Order: sequence, then structure tokens, then C-alpha cells
Amino acid sequence: MKLDLNQFQHIIYLATYNVAASNDLVPIGATAIYPLGLYSTKYSKVADIPAGETVAVPNDESNQARALLVLQSAGLIELKDGGSIFSTVADIESSSKVKVEAVAADFTASSLPDFAGAVVNNDFVSKAGLTKHQLLTQDDPSDESAFPYINIFAAKAADAENPTYLKLVKIYQETQAVQDGVLEASGGTAGP
Repeated sequence: MKLDLNQFQHIIYLATYNVAASNDLVPIGATAIYPLGLYSTKYSKVADIPAGETVAVPNDESNQARALLVLQSAGLIELKDGGSIFSTVADIESSSKVKVEAVAADFTASSLPDFAGAVVNNDFVSKAGLTKHQLLTQDDPSDESAFPYINIFAAKAADAENPTYLKLVKIYQETQAVQDGVLEASGGTAGP
């Protein structure tokens, strides 16, 4: 049997992909939400980051906007019109405390020695050996503004009601061992 189902992206990423690829993938079930955090190997608190320093953010559209919102909520930058899920580094007000540089998401963690801090996607936190002691701040996955970043199972629109796919979603969502594994794999940060 061939399965055309995945569960690696959040809702914003899926929407961006569908537009760019002229595709019709649809969400068929939620998996988890992972907080997006600002890490530093040089500073132990956001307030310790001096004005004029540079912070790295992921350069992909969907995660860059979210990272900028994390920096704004931490008081490090100000975004034009308060920011949105579409914000880019071009939307950073010149009066912001820090500079921001966009780098490939998989290089944010390894680039930490070169920056005051970096917003690191959850996928790369444990791989880079980062700990909660290096986490300065993160977004709140239970906040309504984070809901577009809920990771989902995605399938082709024609397969949205596929019983096998829906059964996999149910197993994922309702099996305690699976939920425990997701939490363990995320270093305790995932919110089912």
C-alpha cells in the first residue's frame, strides 16, 4: 500500500507551500505545536543583550515571521504595524534595539557563536545540544496567535477522507505511548 501523507509542517508552512507549488494539500488532523525560542550562548537573559547586537532568525518565510514576533514580544525589535504572520526583516523598525540577520534555519543553532542569539526551530534544538539554560524566551504555544503554527497531517485534497489516513491521525492523537514519544523527542517542549 502506498501512503501520501505527511506530518512535518505547520499550517502556515502548508499554505505557503500550496501557493508556491500550486498544490492542493489539506490538513486532516493536528499533531503538536512546538514553541519557537530565542537561544544564546553569550547571554543568560534577554535584557543582557546590548543594543546594536545582531540576532539570527530563520530565513524561510513562515518561520521568519514567527521568529520576528518572538523578538518583538521580547522587546528586542519593533515591527511595522505591530507585525504579522507575513512579517520579514524588511518590516523591522530602525528604532529597534538589535539588528536581525536571516540565515538558513538549519544554521541558526550552529551560528550562535557569531550572534548575540538566534531563534532556533525546535527541530534543531536538541540536535545542536542546546539546553533550556540557553533559552532566553519563546512564544507561548497555548496563545491563540500561535495556532497557525500547529503542526498537521497533510494529504492531497482527494484523500482528505481516506479512512486509513484518518485512522493514523486517530492513533497518533489518542495513543498515550505516541504522545509520550512526541514529548520525549521534543525535549519536553511539544504541546500535543
